[in-house]
Amino acid sequence: MIHESRLPAIATIVTLGFFGAWITPVWADNNSPIHHKEPITVTATRTAQTADAQLASMTVITRKDIERQQARSIHDLLRGTPGINIVNNGGPGKSTFMQMRGTETDHILVLIDGIKVGSATSGTTPFENIPVEQIERIEIVRGPRSSLYGSEAIGGVIQIFTRKGDGKRGFRPTFSFGGGSYGSLNGSVGLSGNNERGWFNLTASGRGTEGFNSCTGSAFAGCFSSNPDPDRDGYRNVAGSANAGYRFKNGLEIGANFMQSEGRTEFDASDPFPGFIPPNKSELMQQVFGGTIKYAPVDFWRFNVIAGRSKDYLDSFSGRLLTSRFNTVRDTISILNDFTLHQDHLLTIGTDYQNDAVDSTEAFAVTSRSNWGVFAQHQATVASFNSQLSGRVDLNEQFGTRLTGGIGAGYAITEKIRLTANFGTAFKAPTFNELYFPISGNANLDPEKSRTLEFGVRGRTDWGNWSLNVFETRVHDLIAFNIAENLVDNIDKAIIKGLEAVISTQIKGWLLNGNLTFLDPENRSSGANNGNILPRRSEQSFRLDADRKFGKYRLGAMFLAEGERFDDLGNTRKLDSYVKFDLRAEYELSKYWRLQGRIENLFNEHYETAAFFNQPGRNFFATIRYQP
Repeated sequence: MIHESRLPAIATIVTLGFFGAWITPVWADNNSPIHHKEPITVTATRTAQTADAQLASMTVITRKDIERQQARSIHDLLRGTPGINIVNNGGPGKSTFMQMRGTETDHILVLIDGIKVGSATSGTTPFENIPVEQIERIEIVRGPRSSLYGSEAIGGVIQIFTRKGDGKRGFRPTFSFGGGSYGSLNGSVGLSGNNERGWFNLTASGRGTEGFNSCTGSAFAGCFSSNPDPDRDGYRNVAGSANAGYRFKNGLEIGANFMQSEGRTEFDASDPFPGFIPPNKSELMQQVFGGTIKYAPVDFWRFNVIAGRSKDYLDSFSGRLLTSRFNTVRDTISILNDFTLHQDHLLTIGTDYQNDAVDSTEAFAVTSRSNWGVFAQHQATVASFNSQLSGRVDLNEQFGTRLTGGIGAGYAITEKIRLTANFGTAFKAPTFNELYFPISGNANLDPEKSRTLEFGVRGRTDWGNWSLNVFETRVHDLIAFNIAENLVDNIDKAIIKGLEAVISTQIKGWLLNGNLTFLDPENRSSGANNGNILPRRSEQSFRLDADRKFGKYRLGAMFLAEGERFDDLGNTRKLDSYVKFDLRAEYELSKYWRLQGRIENLFNEHYETAAFFNQPGRNFFATIRYQP
């Protein structure tokens, strides 16, 4: 554990080293991934563009990245990603919350294959129950996107794409199996196929772990537990996905996707108030089913229809007794029209419909609501200047009309350096829990609102890529618990300032990817907490990944350092800073078979991202993988 007094020195050294790398001569070769073709992304503008062409700050994680890092969960994969702070309640399968650029965990819009997912009651997405073996890539867009997507996209958007068989021709099976510390086993099988016009992919996966003792507290002193038990708190998950599509000769393209993940997690019994039956395990289910139609009736017009249903089920038990149920179903449909006004001007006009329905053991006064949204976006390029202008109107069944907008601009100073500027407004409609949960719900809540200003500079050189972004987000009418009224209320506001620096380069055969984040998430609500740091946000974080291939061998390492944080609004309960170091290795047994091994938390650092919840100590995991 890093002592508090050492953190400023560490931060200074890391910062100097990071920025020093920008001006240090380096050597790269044309086989480096930094020279590979930029991936096509769709999340930032809802239109297809290369990641480098986007004005927004974004990160793309590919299937190759997932396998290279040997990640076993989304939590594992995204930890230390620029702009993302992760809070985990005790290891695999336990509640995992993500905060983007210092905003709340329910200020992130999450999509799976274009379908909006998450719980309508809690407003969050159970990332802990989405298996990485089902994922083809992840697009992370930082900054407000309500002007394109509507509610929730205050901090940004995370879109997960399931595996899709549109690569090499023919049939290709895949297989992986591994095991390691904490009695953990992982496995997956898949089959994909592709020809001139059609494609499909089927993948099934399973994960199990005996886990470790999640809760560190004694009775009524930690994890909200009246019955802390030093036993292991395990987790099980079974998941499957299917993805298929076909392109007709006239250009019409149809596709369908499905993913279902079922998990069971154990924890120490909680007892938040008298008369409440304390649960000690939960069963989770996420399901997404969707379909797409793409067609260009004429050269200048292309439309895209995306429709689907997502389910988020959470049942909690005390032994075999059901103690609570929070099941939500979300139906969505989006119709997008892209009009090419000129080769350098693209106009997008779209509409979205969403309906949420709740089935719960709690007595919610309202159990469904709908939302219609209409938006327009214009993207233009004139010489070295490009721009993006977007606006949206949402008509919410409960909260009436909401207007949001965004504007972005980019200017290429040289062929390799570009300046960017973005401004956007956003909002988030209150969740069903915030509005109607017994005792604490408040049906008079207003939506939370924000505005964000961002400036950036990015460069692409022979030795690598880099970017630097600074931003400020002001959030008003933040929803928090009002102790005086014993209910949730629009009582908070916050100003969040930050800096993100990212670099990718290659030095003597070593591929290096690093990022550094400084965050100032200040509570601006009235009262005793004014000026405090928002809870569970680390003000400094640094991640560096290094990888190199030696013939049939590949070696890699990940260094992560995060500063101290506070667990409460009053900033009285401090969580120490920490440093985490992972090692990984891979050996090519043959053309298609690989043996992988990873040691996580090499120096057995003890740390918490939420008070009284343990995180994994030193552990090892090995995997054998078949990938043609």
